[in-house]
Amino acid sequence: MAQDAYVVAFDTANEVVAIGIGRVCGACATACTLDDIVATREVAAHRASNTVLLAQLDEALAEAGVAKADIAAVVCGRGPGSFTGVRICMATAKGAASALEVPLFGVSTLDAVVWNAWASGVRGRVMCAADAMRKEVYPALFDVTDEGVRRLTTDTVVKAVDAPAWLAEATALVDGDASVQGVTPLIMGDGLAKYRTVFEPEGRIADEALWGVSGRGLLLAPRSGGDPATLLPVYTRLSDAEENERIRLSKEHEGKNLHTGVQLFDGSQDAAHPTYRPLDAAHAADVACLEQEVMGSDAWSAASVEDELPRKDRTWWAAFDGERLAGYCGGWIVDGQVQILKIATHPAYRRRGIAAELIALVADDARNLGASTMSLEVRASNAGAQTFYERMGLHAVGTRPRYYSDREDAVIMEGPLPQFRRDVAGMRLHVDDVAGPAPTADGEAASQAASRAKRAPLILAIESSCDETAASVVDGSGAILSDVVASQIDFHSRFGGVVPEIASRKHIEAICGVCDECLESAARSLGASRVRWRDLDAVAVTYAPGLVGALVVGVAFAKGAAWGADVPLIAVNHLEGHLYANKIATPDIKPPMVVSLVSGGHTMLVHVRDWGDYVTMGSTIDDAVGEAFDKVAKALGLGYPGGPIISKLAAKGDPKAIDFPRALMHSGDLRFSLSGLKTAVTTYIQKEQQAGRELNMPDIAASFQQAVVDVQVKKAMAALDETGAREFCVGGGVSANPGLRAAYEAACKKRGVRLSLPPLSACGDQAAMIALVALDRYRHGAFADLTLDVKAHAPLDEAY
Repeated sequence: MAQDAYVVAFDTANEVVAIGIGRVCGACATACTLDDIVATREVAAHRASNTVLLAQLDEALAEAGVAKADIAAVVCGRGPGSFTGVRICMATAKGAASALEVPLFGVSTLDAVVWNAWASGVRGRVMCAADAMRKEVYPALFDVTDEGVRRLTTDTVVKAVDAPAWLAEATALVDGDASVQGVTPLIMGDGLAKYRTVFEPEGRIADEALWGVSGRGLLLAPRSGGDPATLLPVYTRLSDAEENERIRLSKEHEGKNLHTGVQLFDGSQDAAHPTYRPLDAAHAADVACLEQEVMGSDAWSAASVEDELPRKDRTWWAAFDGERLAGYCGGWIVDGQVQILKIATHPAYRRRGIAAELIALVADDARNLGASTMSLEVRASNAGAQTFYERMGLHAVGTRPRYYSDREDAVIMEGPLPQFRRDVAGMRLHVDDVAGPAPTADGEAASQAASRAKRAPLILAIESSCDETAASVVDGSGAILSDVVASQIDFHSRFGGVVPEIASRKHIEAICGVCDECLESAARSLGASRVRWRDLDAVAVTYAPGLVGALVVGVAFAKGAAWGADVPLIAVNHLEGHLYANKIATPDIKPPMVVSLVSGGHTMLVHVRDWGDYVTMGSTIDDAVGEAFDKVAKALGLGYPGGPIISKLAAKGDPKAIDFPRALMHSGDLRFSLSGLKTAVTTYIQKEQQAGRELNMPDIAASFQQAVVDVQVKKAMAALDETGAREFCVGGGVSANPGLRAAYEAACKKRGVRLSLPPLSACGDQAAMIALVALDRYRHGAFADLTLDVKAHAPLDEAY
């Protein structure tokens, strides 16, 4: 008799961890029936689901007598709900499904609530309203019959006080015929805990036991997806930063030339690669001009374009060569679908992939706003365009007779939103940027390299503390077998700094693709056909310090993967990783030593008495060095990130041109302060501008940089004197600064101290440094359990 197979389902979207276990039916893509349900449980989490989920899942499996080997699929709640709760659920599920090598399906949290009500005997019209925080709710309307649940509206978010108006409008749209309007719904959902008085006049309030998510509802609700890499949460809105950006851009005309149009193009095919950003009102006239050129009598006016931009159910993106418009695309998100309203590329910029990139950007926004499909119209005679859209997964579903102004028919094309198997959320993917120390002689032979036993332990490490999603595999000799980084810098640069909400969203999109690529790269290094999660000896992850929303994704995924592969979990402090980054260039480096950690979030001097034994000798009392570079670059209008831009300018300037202050230079201790220097630079800039003098940007950059370097070097040498250490190292993103590196080299050479500098590719955040820490912790048996949670702050001095 064949062994039974099971599906495990869980959700952490709100204050409850809900778990369900059911027997597999069909290909796991359909919902379970009541007879398939084996076990369910709901446990109050009180915002601690990251520490509770896997322990509860283990208990549920044990009580049901189900082994991990019997799991044929994982199902997770996709939301809508608490952003952090949804990401914990989905990241854990992605890690578990990846390691178990089973499909991952998603379930709407709202659907799960209503399906549980169906199983409890509820029939009729149902409204589910989940708490969306910020005095908002996620409402949805359903019809519940003996046959099951039919959803009537798509996911959205509304102010709680506006929910009655939403209900009236949704009911009118759904029912249509006046004779059936006004059906009194049964209202449920955890939004009632806060807003019951708002909903009581609108219908009957369900029993409180039916308000929350249950394991039974998760198993009964319809599933979507199957690929862990492409399954995404339900957000219903863009991040606050993106929404505010759309509002600003829709009003932004000042200082722009609205009449230049596309005639500025020189038509050169050798122009720089275009940049992509949301379309702004300042370029509406350019869009209208290009519309006239390529759309003829079907062209939109500038006013029509401007009217579109502030609408919350629209998304518009444009491609630019400098400030010149190269292409644009706009979409309308309605009823779970994005309808492409306009798309065009200037003739001089065609065949460069601009149209595909623009559609991908619109699709990404649409996905975040709850869409899952795309539709558009294309001229019946435009066979080339139809072929292009077919390659993107769209297919013809009908025609609109005489749709265009010249009476030509339009072919209607529809399909799923464009997705890719190795989805890294549109980020730039860097593979094997960091090369580890050469393998030992025993590992050089191909036959031995292919043997996992010869290279044990194999550890995969994950880093997601800020705006890079990274993974690396290290072997027992300390050789880095693979190192993969997906950078989000393009997403954050237009905001002038890292946006935590966007960072977290991008991590959840990219983490599967990054880890898949990392394992494949490790296999190539080993000469093996593949490396699977179950071939690893441990999974490591950065748990602190960093952005909580970003850390949560990496930690939850790593925990899910370690659980699924049944291997130990190793927690790593991000700052300790920067110490170990020096091992990449200098494998024989040994404590005692002094390390300068300089990055966007940290400026500190650390006495490394031994690996794992650290004393922070001094740190910044306000801004970090990297933060100061970013703020000065912003004051100069140079963009983000500021470090590389400032250092390039400084190379052309006079570091003695302007006498900027050196704060705490002679304080007698090892503290730092950058805030006053930053203020001095911005004050200088303002005075020069008020005097009508042109800014000497290279001199300002060089003088600012020199002020930073002077303090850093003086304090570092004082730390060496205080400790007597003969080794000095640097870590963190700012350690890539050429001026700082040169100053440290000169100072250490003068004192006869050995200096170790990480390779430029290892200065920023990457996972190779996390993997090297993890290797030492593995050797010492320093494992974490599955209750591991993240920390925004974690001093190096504290053991963990």
